[in-house]
This record gives sequence, C-alpha cells and structure tokens, in this order.
Amino acid sequence: MTDAPNAEQPRQGKTTIAPDVLVTVARLSTMSVPGVARMSPIPGGVDRLFQRGQNDGVRIEVKNNTVRVDLHLIIAHDASVRDVSRGVQTAVARAIQETVGMDVLEVNVHIEDVAYPETPKP
Repeated sequence: MTDAPNAEQPRQGKTTIAPDVLVTVARLSTMSVPGVARMSPIPGGVDRLFQRGQNDGVRIEVKNNTVRVDLHLIIAHDASVRDVSRGVQTAVARAIQETVGMDVLEVNVHIEDVAYPETPKP
C-alpha cells in the first residue's frame, strides 16, 4: 500500500490582513483604556501623507510578520500619564497578538495633549 497525500485534509491557503485592520484594532483597544480622551492626528512632515492611519492617531509598520505601533493620544486631565501609557501598551499588544496573531515588537505612546473639561462661558 502506498501513502497517498491525505485527501481528507483541506489545503491551507494564505491569509492576508489589510493594514487598516491593524489600525482599527490598535485604535479600538487604545480607546478602551481608562484615561484616554481621544486619539490625536499625527504631527509630522511630508512622509505622513503616504502612510495609513494618520488621522486616527495610529502609525503601523509591519516587517517580517512583526508589528511596530506608534499611537498619538490626548489623555484626560485627571489621568496618570504613566498608568495610561502602560495600559495602552498592554492592551494594544495583547489585542494585535490575540486578534491577528502577529508578534508586536513595540508600542510607542506619544501623549500630544491633555483634555480639560470645557468651562461654560459667562
């Protein structure tokens, strides 16, 4: 009897993930962390015009199936910068690893501003 290829097992194909999926996962997991008021547009030069996620405050770089994330945030006035930053790093890394299955090399958090409640004008 000869060993024939296993006809019962389906062939494995290829899965591709659009960069916008990574941006969405990073943005939503960031916004779930207490103390994050909102995302901030990424400041910068000419190169930002050619990258995805700039208006979402998220910059994603994928290389060799690993991800680097830069997040630009505005935090609440009563939040601890250190606690929020660490919470965001943990949440984003976990979300990308669990949802997409890619390794996360680094999650860089850039605090762009602090959101204070608006005071009514007299």
